[in-house]
Parts: sequence; C-alpha cells; structure tokens
Amino acid sequence: MPERRPAGRWAGLSLALLLVLAGSLGAQTRDLFGKITFPLGTVEAKQGVAGDWKRVTLNQELFVGDHLKTQAKSRAEITLRGGGKFRIGELTELELTMAKVAGLKKDFAATISRGQVWVAVKAAFGETKNVAVRTPTAVAAIRGTTFRAVADTAMSSVLLYEGEIDVIWSQVVDQAGQGQQGPGGQGGFQIGAPTEVAPPQQIPGPFEISLDDWIKLVAGMQVNVRSDGKYELFEFDQEADAQLEFVRWNRERDALDDGP
Repeated sequence: MPERRPAGRWAGLSLALLLVLAGSLGAQTRDLFGKITFPLGTVEAKQGVAGDWKRVTLNQELFVGDHLKTQAKSRAEITLRGGGKFRIGELTELELTMAKVAGLKKDFAATISRGQVWVAVKAAFGETKNVAVRTPTAVAAIRGTTFRAVADTAMSSVLLYEGEIDVIWSQVVDQAGQGQQGPGGQGGFQIGAPTEVAPPQQIPGPFEISLDDWIKLVAGMQVNVRSDGKYELFEFDQEADAQLEFVRWNRERDALDDGP
C-alpha cells in the first residue's frame, strides 16, 4: 500500500531528493556522471544543447550536461560514478543533469524526454546513493533500488522492482522550485532529511485524483501519471512484464553485476 506525503509542507518535505528542476545545468558543469559500459546499435551523445551528436564508444566518459539518444534496436548501459547502473532503451532521449559524489554520499539525476530507462542502484554499508529520474509528467526519487521509467509527453510510467521509491507530478516540483538554485547556482536537486510520513491511504480508481503529493511505491507497484497530473496506481503483472525484451536484458545484466 502506498504512502501519501502531506501537501503544502515544502520547507520540511520528507524526500529522498527534494528538487529535480527542469532546467539544464549547462555545458560548463562537467562533473563526471559515469561511463558507457555497454553500447549496442546506434547510441549518440553530445555536450550541451548546442553540441554535435557523435556515436559513443565503449568506456567513454559522460558528464553532467551531456545528452544521449538511441535509435531503433539500440540501447546503452552507463555505470555510474561510484557504482550502480543506468540503462537506456531504444528510441530514448535524455539529459544527464546531476552527479555529485562526496565520500559515501552519491547523488545523480537525469531528465528523460522520451523512451525508457532502467535504474539499478544498491548502497553499500554506510553509503547513501540517491537517483532522481524526471519524465515529462513525473519525477521519481529513490535511495538505492531497482525501477523502470517509461517517458512520454502524454503519460509516463514508473514500475518498481525492488526497494521503495517516491513519485510526484513534475509540475508540482517546478512550482516548489521556483526561485531556488541547485549546486553551482544551476537547476538541480537537494537532499532532504527524513521526517514522519502520513499513514497509508486508499487510492481511488484510475485517473480520479491528481498526484500533487509525493507517494511512496513498494515493490511490484506501477504508477501512470498523465500530463494533467491525474494518475493511477496498481500492482503490475510481473510475469507478463518479465517477458518484455528490455526487462529480460536488464535482468541478465543485473545478474552479471551480482556475480555467482
């Protein structure tokens, strides 16, 4: 059962990642995000909005402000700085918007305009790893887990496989972040301290209410968020989902990372 967070308490909002703003960090911010560890098909990257698209190579380093895109029957795996995987499906476009590693604290964020991504992040003992993924209609923020996000301008989906994840309508984050700055004076995200959350509430039927509060998903749950903020939340068919080619590929890659 999901948890809903209290509305209107932005100063003390309990979030894994408090802000994921829409604006680009810009090409002048060159923090290392990770490197390409598995390119397949046609995968291209460019530095900043005005850069030239160039085909990626194995072990190519990627930085904050870089844009990536994949063509049909193409995909890529990014190994995050400090560990963890960020995998990109076919016909996907995204921007790498945040990478901040300080000791045992590692924060990453990306904005996806279309397509789908798979995030597999596990935190070692004493370590915090925070990953935020923004789609045109939703923001998902986690602390070490496995999930898949499917992005579209009309409706986006977040499916959770392990751990927990917080999700909200993207426009609410925009409204909360007006006038605020991320690291380096640019748009980004900030880490909020854990606080009390509201008890679980029953969610009405599909697309009857707006996702104007953060909700916490548990494993096996999917949320679809429309561009108008209306959403539906349900348990997805894990057996059918496991047959999807992109899901199978990610499971195989995850198994390689876990080792024997």
